[in-house]
Amino acid sequence: MKVVILCGGKGTRMKEETEFRPKPLVNIGGYPIIWHIMKIYAHYGFKDFVLCLGYKGNMIKEYFLNYEAMNNDFTVCLGAKNKIKFHSKHEEHNWNVTLVDTGEEAMTGARVKKVEKYIDTDLFMVTYGDGVADIDIRKLVNFHNSHGKIGTITGVHPSSRFGELIIKENKVSKFYEKPQVSQGLINGGFFVFKKEIFKYIKEDESCLLEKEPLETLAKESNLMAYLHLGFWQCVDTYRELEVLNDLWKTPHPPWKVW
Repeated sequence: MKVVILCGGKGTRMKEETEFRPKPLVNIGGYPIIWHIMKIYAHYGFKDFVLCLGYKGNMIKEYFLNYEAMNNDFTVCLGAKNKIKFHSKHEEHNWNVTLVDTGEEAMTGARVKKVEKYIDTDLFMVTYGDGVADIDIRKLVNFHNSHGKIGTITGVHPSSRFGELIIKENKVSKFYEKPQVSQGLINGGFFVFKKEIFKYIKEDESCLLEKEPLETLAKESNLMAYLHLGFWQCVDTYRELEVLNDLWKTPHPPWKVW
């Protein structure tokens, strides 16, 4: 099953980093966030990726073209064409990564539509190139298969910038410092779709996956929600990037399922 990752956005809310590189290449603990996302999927056996490139997409192409050299020891025989011997040490063997230029200005729906020709299975997955979670991908897929609808969206509790108060009759009964909020769910990415979803997506550059396509699926009762109550964090701001970098330094980073 293909895993489509949306990697084309400009990341305008964290220009400290994205002025120089695309957001999926922003580092967490020395590894690009796209690597962390792919490691989550690969841990559950999903290693066939389609990356929808846009802003500074060539840098992502270069990252994967140079992956073997940058993540292995190797020997070069100078003066001989293509004489490089890799002494394998990385764990990302058998990852298939298809890199597709989907345009600088395309919205999420248009990017997914542009990779339709690379989807050769009845089901495929989609996620954003800036969010990590300790989600069990196998359980997500099993849930999707259980209901038979066209789409599954993962609902998550967002993290809070502020402490959360639980109040009863004006008395604070519980206080949590910067938790994931206990009430309300948002779209956390980690979608599963039948190929039928492409009938709902227009080729127009302005097509947002989260607008007409998903709204129409919902109206037709063709969209189900998989509830993920564990860890989830996206990287929209430099502060959120710092949070994930701090967590990576701990003995057990919460999204490191591999």
